[in-house]
Amino acid sequence: MTNPLLAPSTLPYSLPDYATLTDAHVREAIETGMTEQLAALRALAEDTDPATVENVLHAWETSGATLDRTLSAFWVAKSADTNDERDAIMAEFAPRLSDHGDTIMLDPDLYARLRTLRERADAGEVDLDEQDGFVLDERLRDYERGGITLDAPGQARLRELNAELATLSTEFDRLLVTGRAAAAVHVTDEAELAGLDQDARSGLREAAQAKGLDGWLITLTNTTGQPILDSLDDRGLRERVFRTSVERGLHEGEHDTRDILVRIARLRAERAALLGYEHHASYVHQVGCARTTAAVNDLLARLSPGVVELAQREADALAEQLRGLEPDATLEGWDWQYLAARDSGEAFDTAQLTPYLEFEQVLTDGVFAAATALYGITFHEREDLVGYTEDARVFEVREEDGSALGVVIIDPYTRPTKKGGAWMTSIVDQSHLLGDLPVVTNTCNVPPPSAGSPSLMTWTNVITLFHEFGHDLHGLLSDVRYPSRSGTSVPRDFVEFPSQVNEIWAWEPALLQRYARHHETGEPVPAEWVEQLVASRTETGYHTLELLKAMILDQAWHQTPLAELPEDGSGVEDFEAAALERAGVAFPLVPPRYRSAYFHHIFGGAYSAGYYSYLWSEVMDADTVAWFREQGDEDNPGGMTRAAGEVFRRELLGPGGSREALTTYREFRGADPDVNPLLARLGLGDDA
Repeated sequence: MTNPLLAPSTLPYSLPDYATLTDAHVREAIETGMTEQLAALRALAEDTDPATVENVLHAWETSGATLDRTLSAFWVAKSADTNDERDAIMAEFAPRLSDHGDTIMLDPDLYARLRTLRERADAGEVDLDEQDGFVLDERLRDYERGGITLDAPGQARLRELNAELATLSTEFDRLLVTGRAAAAVHVTDEAELAGLDQDARSGLREAAQAKGLDGWLITLTNTTGQPILDSLDDRGLRERVFRTSVERGLHEGEHDTRDILVRIARLRAERAALLGYEHHASYVHQVGCARTTAAVNDLLARLSPGVVELAQREADALAEQLRGLEPDATLEGWDWQYLAARDSGEAFDTAQLTPYLEFEQVLTDGVFAAATALYGITFHEREDLVGYTEDARVFEVREEDGSALGVVIIDPYTRPTKKGGAWMTSIVDQSHLLGDLPVVTNTCNVPPPSAGSPSLMTWTNVITLFHEFGHDLHGLLSDVRYPSRSGTSVPRDFVEFPSQVNEIWAWEPALLQRYARHHETGEPVPAEWVEQLVASRTETGYHTLELLKAMILDQAWHQTPLAELPEDGSGVEDFEAAALERAGVAFPLVPPRYRSAYFHHIFGGAYSAGYYSYLWSEVMDADTVAWFREQGDEDNPGGMTRAAGEVFRRELLGPGGSREALTTYREFRGADPDVNPLLARLGLGDDA
């Protein structure tokens, strides 16, 4: 059969032909793609014609067409449904792709060609518009940060470091998936499941049967906190689930990640020093909106004391609540979620909402409906098109006038072969240069429904779906020339901002009563519940502290000098404890959202030294929510109007990464981000 990856797809929207695509095709296409790109860039470097936008920038963007097409199609399929062959492909090609990138970034002729174009532009011989100038300067900066000025031994060592880091990150991620599956908690006594409804129990039984086990099986999510802890009455089982979660990857055996993560941290520290940076964090922060490590540390330090105080007040209230249930019990980490879900105070118990949160209703009358209200776009399922898994569904997206805009692929359900968490990817980048419309994905880990039952979501699931769809909108509504600058190709501490903004529509009362309808009766969620839910939206100290702890661990691993990092995995837990103590957030009842041993974002993903970006982005998010409120009217006090959406689309989402992120923000908002709306959201007021 012809390899469908070796030529542009003939399917609508250039969607990869997943119906015929095999893992063997991927191997061949990666090999071919690397060869093609190096040949194209060699021709670019040796071109004797005067450097122009067309023969440098445009030629560069098209040089990796086969490789880009292949990796975009493969990565999301592998992450969503891996197997031994896909793991083997990643293990084999990760270091080779790293070396491929180094071959490009350490090529002095390519760098010289870029420099020549910049010199011609500065001399007035070539006209560069804003997008041309920005992509040129970004490529030059990539070279200057990528080792082009190192001597030969330095470049050789850099190649070794990059190749080993690529291999280790791939192996870390493989261990996370297999370790999370192996850590599932087996229950043989149904009495321990008190607190779970029959649908939840049926799902656990099916999970056990799929593994050939009797009884029930509680599979883990990627985060420390497990959703099931909200509901389990049995304190002993809560402890088992909690301990299993927080101890993943920390014990000797086939799923131990400690040696790998320490090696990653040490290699990153060495690489940063080789490139002339104080540490890996300073290398990362230089290209973010934060710009400096000092700015990141200042934000975390300003919030930490107030957040710890909030968490302590919450703990005191929960301890009193626990004494009412078990007079001799001491509040522990495995009690927190359970008690908070039953808080007799002002907090709203979101577990009440689950019967009203059927997936299809949330997707169509919630997520899609909000996008239609704001941007005029509509969604139409294409059952004739095949996604990257059996569960994936393909939706064509159309403009208000009916013209084609792009495609979004929805893959909602968890599976043992799926990476934890939730994510958006871009399979085809929007580009005026190439004439491509965007194809984006939305991959979540919602528990699948048991046979014959509806797919009911938790409130956290709903927020996650809205969040990831915010990334999708960033990709779908991109309006740029260069595919490399499309959609979410923005700094790490900016990319989470549009997705966090999109979460606000989940809370919009009118929309909520539209998509939250009882799965049996069709009745909308009671209006008084909506009022209580919205009133309770201020972030809890628990939630903010668990995030802060993870952010602080990330910075500790990537700001600590090489000589002070642990030498092997045996030092991981002491390193964690010391870092949290030093930052004043050791508070033991609230664990980090991710402990180091299962922190995919920083050791397997692209967030190393950048996990703070969720908080940094939230400053802009909260400020933008205030802007939407200002645009509201009597019918739409939250600002969910076409007029407001059109401004946000045109000025904030459309530019993607085609110019400086803060320039985009200032042109949208008319000023720098204001931190006060975030402080109010966190319940800190002027305290921080």
